[in-house]
Amino acid sequence: MLPPVRGHVFRLRQLGAFVRLGRPLFLVGGLVFYGLGAAIAAFADGALAIDWRRYGWGQAAVTAAHLMTHYCNDYFDFDADRANSTPTRWSGGSRVLPAGELPRAAALVAALILVALACVATGILVGHAGAPAGVVMLMAAILVLSWEYSAPPLRLHSTGWGELDVAVVVSGLVPLTGFYLQAVQWRLLPFVAIAPLAGLQFTMLLAIEFPDAAGDAATGKQTLVVRHGAEWAARLYQGVIIAVYLSLPLLVTVGLPSIVAGCALLTAPIGAWQVLRMRRGAFRDPARWESIAFWSVALLMLTSAAELVGFLLAARGRSLG
Repeated sequence: MLPPVRGHVFRLRQLGAFVRLGRPLFLVGGLVFYGLGAAIAAFADGALAIDWRRYGWGQAAVTAAHLMTHYCNDYFDFDADRANSTPTRWSGGSRVLPAGELPRAAALVAALILVALACVATGILVGHAGAPAGVVMLMAAILVLSWEYSAPPLRLHSTGWGELDVAVVVSGLVPLTGFYLQAVQWRLLPFVAIAPLAGLQFTMLLAIEFPDAAGDAATGKQTLVVRHGAEWAARLYQGVIIAVYLSLPLLVTVGLPSIVAGCALLTAPIGAWQVLRMRRGAFRDPARWESIAFWSVALLMLTSAAELVGFLLAARGRSLG
């Protein structure tokens, strides 16, 4: 038995490791995307009124599902993470399990508990917060697609569909859930607004796969970078970012508020810089992998936040007008 002081320190270290295993920093993305959906609803309905009870329980359900994904992925990607000798702060998992700081089973138990919490929050949404029953289908899709990204039987990250799966869930279903819980009815607008963000989410996934490619290939994790090679992935990265910014004027013609498109365009210099870096071969240099991944994450988050601000400004202007 450990002496009291040493036992206390040991438990604190385990708690710290458990928190790091969940990578809480990445939860910011779920907060922004969910908030974006609610902001789109506020603009579409012509008012700034938000049902905060629905918003709170919806955020709880989404955050539980998001956190579940982190624990689930570290559990099922254990072999790939252990084989990865070039992790960055943005790729290669939390590194807690390969370092032996916690038993691997702790990640699976945490993931299952978080699934249950997401289901409870969804039940409260429908049963006590007056949310439409359709939110059950949205949350079910989020949970299933998030789980099957790395878990058998589908293991979508090894079929060539993993990157699309993440884009659909994070930049698609999460803001759509935020919108649906606030909006009176479905509209085309949220789908128009999230289209460029889905593209940036896709490129972010490609960026964080460059450092992981060797470990992924060694353990059968067939990401797009592993399947088609780094050169192909770098060209795709460039093409998608260019398409994202070229699409904004076109999206305005089908309903995206011009102020939102303008806000999103503010991040174009970062996108252009990333394209130029890829074109010059930065993806081949391990010393630049950390920076490529960071700025890909930053590009997605800043553009999402810019759209959120744009919709809030547009909603305020509409309510005042």
